[in-house]
Amino acid sequence: MRKNKWVLASMVLAAGLALVGCGESTGSKEKTTAAAGEGSDKNISCTLTLATWDVTAARTFDELDLEGRFQELYPNVEIDIEEFSAEPEYFNSMKIRSSASELPDLMFHKSDSMYQYEEYLTDLTDTEANKNNQIAAEYMVNGRVLGVPDRKTNDYVFYWVDMFEEAGVEVPDTWGEFVEVSEKLQAYFGAKDPDYSAISMGAKESWTTYPFMEYGPAAESGNGYYWDSMTEEDKPFAEGTAIHTVYGKVYDLFGKGVFGKDPLGITSDQSKELFAKRKGTMTLSSPMFLSDYKADGYDPSGIETFYLPFRDDDSSEFNLVTQGDCFLSVTEHSENPEVAKAFLEFYFSEAWYPDYINHISSDSTMMPFHKELDEVLMTAPELQPDVVYVTYGAGKSDFINMVSETKFDCKELGAEMLTEGFDFNRRMEELNQSWTDARKKLNLQ
Repeated sequence: MRKNKWVLASMVLAAGLALVGCGESTGSKEKTTAAAGEGSDKNISCTLTLATWDVTAARTFDELDLEGRFQELYPNVEIDIEEFSAEPEYFNSMKIRSSASELPDLMFHKSDSMYQYEEYLTDLTDTEANKNNQIAAEYMVNGRVLGVPDRKTNDYVFYWVDMFEEAGVEVPDTWGEFVEVSEKLQAYFGAKDPDYSAISMGAKESWTTYPFMEYGPAAESGNGYYWDSMTEEDKPFAEGTAIHTVYGKVYDLFGKGVFGKDPLGITSDQSKELFAKRKGTMTLSSPMFLSDYKADGYDPSGIETFYLPFRDDDSSEFNLVTQGDCFLSVTEHSENPEVAKAFLEFYFSEAWYPDYINHISSDSTMMPFHKELDEVLMTAPELQPDVVYVTYGAGKSDFINMVSETKFDCKELGAEMLTEGFDFNRRMEELNQSWTDARKKLNLQ
């Protein structure tokens, strides 16, 4: 974790104002507008801590001067960014700190983590940020909005156009076509380069399997809350269920050698580098991949996108999983909750949000601020304009409890599927049995 503390010249001159924790200023008691936190003292002197795992976003905070812009409203408030290099490190730290009542003033969440931190988060239902957000209300936790998503995203298949043309393949429209394209690419380029992979995926970090393993069941079923529906079944992994069907497809694809000779031996960063060097033709990820790709100095020229087709025939609906991400929350551990709320209102206001969302690749969640997608991402909706959006929910309390009891991790399961000797049918049976036992133990039957 890297702490990044920004102190502007005006703050340096204001000696004694940079305190760890806030206190009232002896200046006037002017109030800000609702969009910047009505009811809080604009002359208050304090430091707000904001924690994130998104390195690219943290870099953007710096480039666009997040602190300086907020200081136009609250001149004596510093913003201390706690930047973590990855989600696991971030949430491991937050878990420890929540037990010690030492969470930061503001923190970002995934849709499922808000359930785990529910008791530590402030209700944001009445904020203007929530009222103007397209999807925040869809992620309520027990009737309360605990986080406002700063982006809306779906996944893409990024691919090199000229490599498709050279291999004589076209953008696939069904799952079968996707498999066929992958095999043809592997056969064509793999014959020349033993280190080539049709699909670049650094599965040494199991999270990279999520486009298949996490979103697949929702796309296959058309039910964005598939995980929650599983808590009502004793044997959700049985043959004929959506999860069994889509995992069977994925397992079959994983066994075709289209991910190269050792996908479990490379990291996501190494995979990105191999893709950039054209040792891979396709890679699956969110728009964050494109932001990171550019930030690392790679040129995206020649890259286009399409949506991963899970459907079996082109007469079926093309389901595309979409979700809110990076939910900004105010914690109950904040010593300055009104100022923290004021920062949240500012973050989603015209004073900050439009510039910010236009500097990252994901789509806007705020109704007043429309965004044009990056031209690399625009090719996907042009190729498939009639997608059916499936809003994804990462699982509520019952599912979280079931996961804790059964140790089911869809992304880890994806990595397992890539290991030699993996027995798919036996693993599905084991998961069914552990699921049945857990439902009984948790009185969910």
